[in-house]
Amino acid sequence: MAIHLVFITYNRLDYTKLALASVLADPNEEFRLTIWDNGSTDGTVEYLRNEVSDPRIADIIFSRENVGQTAAVNEVWSKSKADLLGKLDNDCLVTAGWTRILAQAHADIPQLGVVACWHFRPDEFDYERAKHKIQTFGKHQIFRHPWTGGTGLLLKRDTFERLGPMTGNTTTQYWLKMASAGYINGYYYPLVYQEHMDYPWSEHYGFAGRFEEGLEVNATSKSHGIRTVDDAKAWHQVVLKNILDDPWEAKYYVGWRAKLRNGVEKLTRMLRRLSNSHRHRGKSVI
Repeated sequence: MAIHLVFITYNRLDYTKLALASVLADPNEEFRLTIWDNGSTDGTVEYLRNEVSDPRIADIIFSRENVGQTAAVNEVWSKSKADLLGKLDNDCLVTAGWTRILAQAHADIPQLGVVACWHFRPDEFDYERAKHKIQTFGKHQIFRHPWTGGTGLLLKRDTFERLGPMTGNTTTQYWLKMASAGYINGYYYPLVYQEHMDYPWSEHYGFAGRFEEGLEVNATSKSHGIRTVDDAKAWHQVVLKNILDDPWEAKYYVGWRAKLRNGVEKLTRMLRRLSNSHRHRGKSVI
């Protein structure tokens, strides 16, 4: 099955160098790669023009402004004729050979929607908590969840054409729309890892001591009101708990159930932020 990947960059040149190298690490991995730069101003454009070379790179698109991730994805995917479409961000390191594993799953599972690499730390996966969501489809297993992260993933072009272009600034709602339509979404199991360098606890994190600066180029932080490292850690645990413990059925994440869940999560973050504020002032909260 032919694969077309879009790799999206916006500043963070050090990340881009590492992430792109990981994508191209296996010379036998077959795909067509489009690089989309969203108006970088930190030397990324010059790097992509002058220092990047690989026969699998079909195109490098330099947008004059930051149009966001979904707009870039829609533009590239809508023109592709490949069987499988993929998305990569410049802040994740993928495991060499990942496309072969996910592509084979797509070839064997007609209803497979979006399947992705695991973007949390390996030690954050807990089999006992997750086993109720690991399902077998022929010779493959999928750790099922209505949505995955927005990078290191593959889906069928036919699915994208059937559902239409993405809306909003993140992929989550699109994956949820896909799951609600009956597609099987989730992480391939046994897990295929990718390292998310933009977590403050990653050894490759590029904004140590400058967390607020890093927020300016982090879509997830903006969309969830994350302002501090403590906020990031708290939200990380909310998402991890949701993926490991909560149901895989899409119905639990739409309508009144989604509103209730979001309300509880917002209240939890607010109480944690209040607790942290008091603790930093040397007080305790009962």
